Amino acid sequence: MYQIPVAFQFKVEIGGAGGEEAMFQEVGGLAGEVATEEIKEGGVNDLVYRVPVGIRHANLILKRGMFNASTTAAWCRKAIEDFEFSPRDVKVTLLDENGTDLASWSFTKAFPVKWSISDFKAQDNALVIESLELAYLTFRKN
Repeated sequence: MYQIPVAFQFKVEIGGAGGEEAMFQEVGGLAGEVATEEIKEGGVNDLVYRVPVGIRHANLILKRGMFNASTTAAWCRKAIEDFEFSPRDVKVTLLDENGTDLASWSFTKAFPVKWSISDFKAQDNALVIESLELAYLTFRKN
């Protein structure tokens, strides 16, 4: 019987496979799409050709409870605060209920482009969540 994988067990490695395993509670933005251009044929008003012209990638979005003492946090601060970039490969792996790899995605030359933290609200009993957005050159499903 075929089992649909669950999305709650995964790992993120910053620096590629074997890099720092960073703990995140949410990963988003695993998306790509083909960009197209419309070309009209002269004299034919009811026909528009759509041709592929490139690939667009969404930013990889990583969320976790605020955690200052990590090399990932320092890497992000260096980019956002000091405008110093050192792109790294990132690997996201989906795991099964036993911790076995089911699928993985590799992102090449990723770098931080946005960092934010959740709002502070005195009436809520919630954790401070930091979000990190990474731009990257390419991604592939392994």
